[in-house]
Amino acid sequence: MVFLVPSQEDGTGRVFVVGARSATGFVLTVGSEVFEESGRSLVRGTLDYLQGLKMLGVKRIERLLPTGTSLTVVGEAVKDDIGTVRIQRPHKGPFYVSPKTIDELIANLGKWARWYKYASAGLTVFGVFLIAKRSIQYILERKRRWELQRRYVWLNFIICVWRLVLAAATKRSGKDSEASNGTSENGSDGTKRDRVMPDICVICLEHEYNAVFVPCGHMCCCTACSSHLTSCPLCRRRIEQVVKTFRH
Repeated sequence: MVFLVPSQEDGTGRVFVVGARSATGFVLTVGSEVFEESGRSLVRGTLDYLQGLKMLGVKRIERLLPTGTSLTVVGEAVKDDIGTVRIQRPHKGPFYVSPKTIDELIANLGKWARWYKYASAGLTVFGVFLIAKRSIQYILERKRRWELQRRYVWLNFIICVWRLVLAAATKRSGKDSEASNGTSENGSDGTKRDRVMPDICVICLEHEYNAVFVPCGHMCCCTACSSHLTSCPLCRRRIEQVVKTFRH
């Protein structure tokens, strides 16, 4: 397709635009529209039946560029060996063939650039929000686990000290008893130790423990604290079920 350019160097006033139909903004005027019915044939009818289609005809649209139309072409200008100037799609950059002026094209591109800028800013803010939310959740979860672990360590230390004190007291009382009554006295000491040991939750240290962990069978927490655990505080075995117990 050929377009008139008054400032052509060779004086011919012509320049060739290569691939104008694929350029952005190039819209041709509709010259005519004709609908042609398809012919009836056995082969066509069989093919349409197999494909589940029925072709009624073909619509032919003729588009043309009116004479004297002023166009603005934005692309890469090159000159071949014989001096013919051609405008083609650049390797990098836009390629426009439009009836609008260059100022209108720049204004249109500026409008889209603003929309892209606002969209990118909105997506950036949304992405930062998601990252911050996930980070805060991760920090709070780590903090909660660290507090639980600190409680476990402190509680285990108290239990170990308490057991050492009870063992020392039992050993001292066992030296004063006779060998024949050693078994019965050991049983009574164990009963006293069980009575001395407090029946409170090893985590909150406020409520009595009433939750049994399955399958390990340990009972050292209340139902409120056990709902936040995934493993037993005593044996570190995974908790599959928590059973609430009741005392008379």
